[in-house]
Amino acid sequence: MPELASREHLRAIVPVVRAALAEAGIALGDLDAIAVTAGPGLAGALLVGITYAKALAFAQGLPLIAVNHLEGHIHAVLLQELETEPQVLRLPFSALRVAQDDSHEEDESALALVVSGGHTHLYRARQERGAWSYRLMGRTVDDAAGEAFDKVAKLLGFGYPGGPWIDALARFGNPHAVSFAFAQIKTKAHLVGKVPRTKAAKTAPIADLDPRFMFSFSGIKTAVLRYVELHELRDEARARATRLLAPGVEARPPQSKEEALALCPQQVLDLVASFQCAVVGDLMKKSFAAAESLGARRILVTGGVAANRELRARFSAEAARRGVRVDFPTLALSTDNAAMIAAAAWPRFLAGEFAADSLSADPSLALGR
Repeated sequence: MPELASREHLRAIVPVVRAALAEAGIALGDLDAIAVTAGPGLAGALLVGITYAKALAFAQGLPLIAVNHLEGHIHAVLLQELETEPQVLRLPFSALRVAQDDSHEEDESALALVVSGGHTHLYRARQERGAWSYRLMGRTVDDAAGEAFDKVAKLLGFGYPGGPWIDALARFGNPHAVSFAFAQIKTKAHLVGKVPRTKAAKTAPIADLDPRFMFSFSGIKTAVLRYVELHELRDEARARATRLLAPGVEARPPQSKEEALALCPQQVLDLVASFQCAVVGDLMKKSFAAAESLGARRILVTGGVAANRELRARFSAEAARRGVRVDFPTLALSTDNAAMIAAAAWPRFLAGEFAADSLSADPSLALGR
């Protein structure tokens, strides 16, 4: 709900920044720059962050760095690598800058899967002399994978966000009990040569992308709905979501895995497990196909859905089978966070790529080309 999200940003941003500075034991005067998400996302929420970051940068005389939210997720994985090499973080700033400037090594391309509540994108990520470049390989044509998780969880009477509920309950069901299939996405031949009608279509035209690497999760969401209706599970789900714990106590969905398990028949657990198995399988199939087409020996999986345990286990097993390296962020860095924005801003800071005073929110900001 965009308006409520904006209000919550306004309420939280000042105390959160103060708490972060206090926990780090620094003051604003100790900073070298301020980074902020410029997009994509909800316009109102983005504007709150940008306005506050601009004010802080102006007051402290610091440069401002605009970061793409999707790039931030990719750098959450790379940030994890830095944490495993603490000697790099202890280098003085000047030494880091010289090391960055003098590096002529060209890394191989990696395949990055950004999978969250708002995004399901595949990118070729490449680092050359410290600068990162991205090329869009594939994306969802409708719902993001995380959005499908959230909506299926809501349909079954669980709380928001739905991903953790699905992840927790799927372990108790049979992943092969319900058969789900994904429709083959066809080439959008009717769009070739036509003027794009939206900004998103201009920056990421579906007609130019390989249909083998395209996702669609609206169909499986509808299939779950039809299953619930066919097996008359809707009333049960509604009761699970709005049950009264005691007379006079406000209705609420289950608050713990144990509560949910006590309320879920095996048929629902099997449905949840089958849904998760199908979604993870589709993500895995197309990600490894895209990596193979690039000749990439490394896959970066990031975003809120990257915290899913089945996804991590199956991606890791398949990567080991293929002799490919797969990396994930920590669970804390999988969901949206400020550390990943700072990590993505670091190469731009070294390169002196600072935002103009006219910086504003771009809800449809694209990454790469």
